[in-house]
This record gives sequence, C-alpha cells and structure tokens, in this order.
Amino acid sequence: MPVTPAPHFRFRPRKFGQKAIWQLAFAETIVWAGFYYLFPALLPRWEQDFGWAKTDITIAMTLALVVSALATPYAGSLIDRGHGRTLLVGCAAFGSLLVASLTLVSTPLQFYGLWLLIGLMMGGSLYDPCFSFLTRTYGGGARQAITLVALVAGFAGTLSFSLSNILAEPFGWRVSALTFAVLLLLVAAPLFWLGTRPGNTNSEATETETPDSQKAGRRMARSKAFRNPVFWFLATAFSLIYLNHGMMITHFLPMLDERGVSLEIAVVAISFIGPLQVAGRVVMVMVEKRVSTRAICTTAFASMVLASAALFAAHWSLLLLPLFVLFQGASIGVMSILRPVVTAEYLGRAHFGTVYGVLAMPVTASFAFAPWLGAIIWTFGGYDSLLFATAIMALAALLFFVLAATHRQSA
Repeated sequence: MPVTPAPHFRFRPRKFGQKAIWQLAFAETIVWAGFYYLFPALLPRWEQDFGWAKTDITIAMTLALVVSALATPYAGSLIDRGHGRTLLVGCAAFGSLLVASLTLVSTPLQFYGLWLLIGLMMGGSLYDPCFSFLTRTYGGGARQAITLVALVAGFAGTLSFSLSNILAEPFGWRVSALTFAVLLLLVAAPLFWLGTRPGNTNSEATETETPDSQKAGRRMARSKAFRNPVFWFLATAFSLIYLNHGMMITHFLPMLDERGVSLEIAVVAISFIGPLQVAGRVVMVMVEKRVSTRAICTTAFASMVLASAALFAAHWSLLLLPLFVLFQGASIGVMSILRPVVTAEYLGRAHFGTVYGVLAMPVTASFAFAPWLGAIIWTFGGYDSLLFATAIMALAALLFFVLAATHRQSA
C-alpha cells in the first residue's frame, strides 16, 4: 500500500519550477567535480609533484569519505530544521577555499588536514544532503527532481577529468585546482542559493513546531527507524552494494592488468562507467511509469551480481568485458536515484533528512573502506577471490532488499 505523504510535503508544480531543479543539478555537477572527482583526476600529478607514495596520498580520500559519512546525519538534521539552503551554499563556498588551499600544501599532514575538512564539506553538499532537501521540499514529487539532478550530475566525472587535465598539462595542477575553487565559489554556491531560495521551496514545509518539539520529533524518528527491521535491511543492502562498487572501481585497472589486458583497453572500459550510469538513469526514467520501484531496484541488484560474473569470465574472453561495464555502470547509476526514493517510500518522509542521513552513514563508510578491504582480499586470495567476494556482496544485498520489501509489504 503506497505511503501517503504528509500535507506539508505535497508536490505543487505551479510552485516548483523546473528552473530551480536545473540550478541544483548544475550545482551538484560542480561540487561533485570539484570535491570528489578532483582527487582521482589529479592523483597522478600529485604523486609526481609531491614525490609521495600513492598509498600515502590515497589515505586522504579515505579520511575525507569517513568524515563525510560521519557528517551526513548532522547534515540531514540541519535540513529537517529548515537550514538546507545555508548548508548547501556554505559548504560549496567554504569548500572552494579549502580546494584553493591545496595549492599551498608541502607536507602530507597539511594535505590530510585539508581533505578532512573537504570531507566535511562533501557531507553537506553532495547527493545525500541535496536529495534530503529535495525530498523535504517536493515530497511525493521528489523522485522526478532527484532523477533530473542525478542525470545532469552524472557528467561530473567527465567535467573534472577533462577540464583538470586540459589545464594541468600546460599550466600545472595548481591552476586546475584553483579553477575548480573558482567554479565552486562563483558558480556552485550561487546556483545552490538560487535553487533553494524561498520562492522555490514549499512554504508549507516550514515547521510550526517549537525547536524543542522539532528536536523531540527527530529523536523519535531515529528511534522509530532503529526499531524498524526495514531500516536495517535497507542499510545493509545499500552498504554491501557500495562496498562492491568501491572495490570494483578501485581495483579495476590492476585486476585487468593481472589478466593480461592492456592499459589502453582497461582505461577505455572504465571510462564508460560514467556514461553508462547516465544511460541507466535515462532507461529508468523511460520505464518508471510502467515498472514498480521494487522491480527496478531488484533488477539493479541482480545486475551487479552478473557484473562480477562477467568480469570473472572475461579472463577467458574479453568480449564479456563490455557486459561488466554495462551491468556495473547502469546499476550503480540507477542506485544513486533509488536509494533516497526507496528510503522515503519504505520508511516515510517525516523527518526524512534525519532518517536518511543516519542510513547513509554506513553506506558512505563502506565506500570509503572498500579500497582497503579489497586490497586485503587480494593479498590473501588474489583478484579471483575479490570477484567472488563482490558477487557474494551483490547477492546478499539483493536478498536484504527483498527482505525489506517483503517485510514492508506484510507490515
């Protein structure tokens, strides 16, 4: 039985123009490009310029993602209290100063300190807080808004890798970093400001409760979620799937190298992951009126099992490599949209930012630790064992999602 949104979450097309959603979509594209994707885009140049080991540099991103995971529940709470605009704008603006400061570092400690702070900004400006804001604002109509934002922001990786390298080649990586700092400050922050201005938000979403009653409501929402088995089933399912994806993406190039695949072919293959994420989202938009959310989500989980199997079998035939890219890319692309949508449908929209923020914490943490856990599995069993593990993770994630859907239906 579908969940009926509370009155203050009703979607009113006349109040919410597409313009505001486009503004948020382009802002998300820039913060993803300037915060998250800038790291892998400039990693080889940092390694060459600083002379530090690659493992020492990549610790910074792990720390940033861990901080982002810890910050997400607090970001959700701020959004529930009506501070979404300040949060999104402030994180983009202050984050721009941190990205610019990367050009001044000379020691690993300085580098780690800046990325810890950038991780905090990521926790307040990437998909999770943005989708929480959209869900609070648009209620039952949030799915269309989330889909549009995810479709546009799917090109953030392309923007970051292409622009950073175009600038870094003749001018050095510091010019690239400063360029993205300017984009964050002068483009992303203003777009967040415009996309979240009061004229674009549901005036009925403004809380009439006192601060104490709001705080009690958020605490009650967390407590209710923790007592609900569906919450734990969804948290486990999504955490496993992002652990799978983090391992796959991080170890993809050395995995193919171990199988004798040339670096050129491997780079071409992984470069299609991003576009196929967008393609998966487009297909979802085309079929969503005829196919249930549960069916789409089940298909995405199952496809990630097939992705691991295809990559394992590519050891004997490279013709199966495109199947891995297709299944993995399209599925994780759809998953980024379905995660907030399914959470709202299965757990309700009341105090959504608080509940979704808590659920997102283990998901982000899983993605942060995926490279390290993948390296441990590889150390003891090689990449065949890693692919077996990722297949098991995806299969377990599918089973936990089925449990969540079944339990919700029977409740």
